[in-house]
This record gives sequence, C-alpha cells and structure tokens, in this order.
Amino acid sequence: MTRPAGPDDLTDVRYEVEGGLAWITIDRPDRLNAFRAQTIDELIWAFKTAWADSTVGVVALTGAGDRAFCVGGDQKQRQETGDYGPSASGLFEIEALHRVVRDIPKPVIAAVNGMAVGGGHVLHVICDLTIAAEHATFGQAGPKVGSFDAGLGTAYLARIVGEKRARRIWYLCEQHSARTAEAWGLVNTVVPAAELAAEVRRWADIMLAKSPTALKVLKHSFNADSESIAGIGSMAWDTLDLFVASEEAREGLTAFNDKRPPDFRRFRPGSASAGGPPP
Repeated sequence: MTRPAGPDDLTDVRYEVEGGLAWITIDRPDRLNAFRAQTIDELIWAFKTAWADSTVGVVALTGAGDRAFCVGGDQKQRQETGDYGPSASGLFEIEALHRVVRDIPKPVIAAVNGMAVGGGHVLHVICDLTIAAEHATFGQAGPKVGSFDAGLGTAYLARIVGEKRARRIWYLCEQHSARTAEAWGLVNTVVPAAELAAEVRRWADIMLAKSPTALKVLKHSFNADSESIAGIGSMAWDTLDLFVASEEAREGLTAFNDKRPPDFRRFRPGSASAGGPPP
C-alpha cells in the first residue's frame, strides 16, 4: 500500500477544512473507531496536511458516529493477522502519530464524542485541549488485553491528573464519566452531544483570532517540559514489541476476542511458571 495522495485516497479517515478549522475524523464506526496501521498512516497524512496548509489554524480530532472517539488498536485485526495490518512503510507508526500531534505548530482539540479507551485515550491525552460530549467515557484497557503504553500515556497522563489518579486509570481499567474526567483536569469542558461540534467551532474561532506565532511558541514551550517522556515511550514501545509475542499477551488478546475474562494468574511474579524469586 502507499501513503494517501489526497482526501479521496482516504478509507479510514475523513479530512475536511472549513473556516480555518481542519476536522480529522477516524471513520471506522463499525470497529468503534479502533485504529489499524492504515488508519495511523492516514491520520499522519491528515495532520501533516493541516500543518502545511496556511489556511488552517486549528485542528480537531474526533471519531465517526456517537458511540466512540477511539477505542485504541483494532484487537480483531491483531488476532486475525498477529499485527495491525499493512502500512505504507511496513512499520506500525503510532509513535510517529503521537509525535506529529505534539509537533504540529497549531492547537489540536480532541472532540470526544463517545468512548476514549486504550490507545484512543492516549490520543486525547496528547492533544492540546479536550472537549467532551456528556455521554463520553474515558479509561484504559491495556492490562486487560495484554498491552500497555508506558510513555506519554502514563507519565504525561500523571502530569495532568496526578500520580494516584493516573495509576488508578491504568491499574483498574475502569471507565470514567466525562464529568469525572472534567473534575480531574483530564477534560477542559463538557457539553451536550448535540453541541459538541459547535463548541469546538467556538473555541477554534477564539484561537484563530490570536497570533499564530504566539500559539506555536506557547505549544512548543508547554511540550518542552514533558519532552523527555517521549524518549521513555520509545523504550516502552521496544519492550511492547517483545511483550505482545508472549503467552501472557496472547491470553489477554484471546480472552478479549472470546468475550471472556482473561486468566493471568500463572504469569504473576512468584508463581512457578512465571519464575519465582531467586533461591
């Protein structure tokens, strides 16, 4: 497969520009806007296109439909092929997507229109601002399905909500309401679902009236303080590549697709099969 040359080449994502605001929509509602490798390629293309377009001053990221913003990696695809499918480069470029969301010199608003779970939760976390519909929910799923994000999805999340809440989000894998997310500082504001697009438009128009150079420098200044976390993330992705091939990760994936609770007991440190403490 090749990288998209224009909006007509997109299959997993929609890209639209109106009045200085670029809308990037993950368009896989049948999979709750879960992403595969092709989705990531198309998202990177859309963000870079918005970056290069001088008529665009603000970017909004959302999901199609009203059920999900994004529920992370497509676990059905992962079970079917053992990975997230083909990409233009042959790589699963999730780190590159995180990088471009942070590096684009324009504010990025996450318009959360439903579930923001797993890798989808990480996407909204790294956006500059988050506006959520009242029915939106937020949470992590990695430890339930044999996966994790030990970079921006953890350490940067802790900077936003605090260490105790970040650990709760990851360790318990609960789903939290939009109002709870707002109280924790994870969401900027919550609006009725019917008003989500209009509220994004309103915030965008306010920012479009501001100095683009000032906004660019401010964004990079905010990011500079957490830039070392991206390096930690690179090491974590290296570890994840090894982990997903393990029996433990396969148990999480198989249980998810079988719609049953996973049984991780034999992998717990101290058990005979996981390797006990040294004699």
